[in-house]
Amino acid sequence: MMINSKPRGTVRILQNNFLLILASLLVAFGTFAIAEDIVKVPPRGLEIPGATPPIKINISGFNDEVTKVLNFDLYVMGFANVPASEAQFLITGSSSPNIKGVATDAFNKQVRLNKAYSGGSLRKQAHAFADDLALTLSGSPGVCANGRIAFKVDTGKASEVYIADFDGFAAQAATKDGTIVSAPAWVPGKLALCYTSYRLGNPDIFHHELSSGARTAIARYSGLNTSPAISPDGTRVAMILSKGGSPDVWVANIDGTGLKQLTRTSEAESSPCWSPDGKWICYSSRGLFKVPATGGSSQRISTRGVSNPSEPDWSPDGKWIAFTSQGGAFNIYVVPAEGGTPTVLVEGEDPSWAPNSRTLIITRRNGGSRRLSLLDVPTKQVKDAARISGNNSQPSWAK
Repeated sequence: MMINSKPRGTVRILQNNFLLILASLLVAFGTFAIAEDIVKVPPRGLEIPGATPPIKINISGFNDEVTKVLNFDLYVMGFANVPASEAQFLITGSSSPNIKGVATDAFNKQVRLNKAYSGGSLRKQAHAFADDLALTLSGSPGVCANGRIAFKVDTGKASEVYIADFDGFAAQAATKDGTIVSAPAWVPGKLALCYTSYRLGNPDIFHHELSSGARTAIARYSGLNTSPAISPDGTRVAMILSKGGSPDVWVANIDGTGLKQLTRTSEAESSPCWSPDGKWICYSSRGLFKVPATGGSSQRISTRGVSNPSEPDWSPDGKWIAFTSQGGAFNIYVVPAEGGTPTVLVEGEDPSWAPNSRTLIITRRNGGSRRLSLLDVPTKQVKDAARISGNNSQPSWAK
């Protein structure tokens, strides 16, 4: 039996190299800052439908490496680097030996941010500076300095799980088992993953603790065990099991105990995800539905005018559900969490929200290949992440 081609949140295991990966995740970039004249603004909500114009900035004074990082980071957080004469904010500074940056309002000459960084690489310092700029100039929290993703790399004969910074840099293989794996899912607030793997000959669900290397099979029932999705408090797991016949939504404690069936239909359910308050589980079944996490009747979530919604992901602020729909191509949509008329964003699939409820990481196709991209939802600006050889897909953003 093959794994559903679009399951959410399934991962494999760190084996001999788990300490190396753990070290890369825990490495402190040692940012220390001196701040002056910081003026914060209220956060901008997602202004959907339609595209919100990006905030125009001009970046100058930094070396090529820092300028490139700032350009990427700020673009995927809703900014656009333009000539100084067109910019609302002038971002100036230096990067030798460390970053010192100043953001000035070009209209009234007011200094909005003046901050110095030290410790860690210039790349890490640039990520921290970009986050500070995003919060100060747009009111939206940044996602760069501590952003981590897990994703699947398919080389044709086998697939493995990789872990990387949010932009695809510093990627390292988390598995080397040479078998079929599927979309990794982070346990919120912990260095732990859940996944589906064929390592024991059947699609089973595993929990892996990165800090100790311990891994446990939490669902090894006959048939399909796939698509684990971890509750916001990290204590429960929703998943798709076919042990009752048709693939249905089940929920259990994170160690696999206390198993409870939530849906009983003849349809094939898939792609469960949690509401941020932990009360609901959204899933796909020829439409989007939600079911109480403690059990009860399912309710349809309207995606008016858009058919075949799949791969839902609930934004951390609880307001939106991102999903995939396939017409002539795969497209990413967002719809209010209570349902309504969806808004199409870009071509892509596998959406996963960042903690700021503004940025998505998605998969985009180019011919027969796939790669990860970062998407700023309000502006619809998108940039490709760094790529590992092979098809990169099924990203999961650590929260």
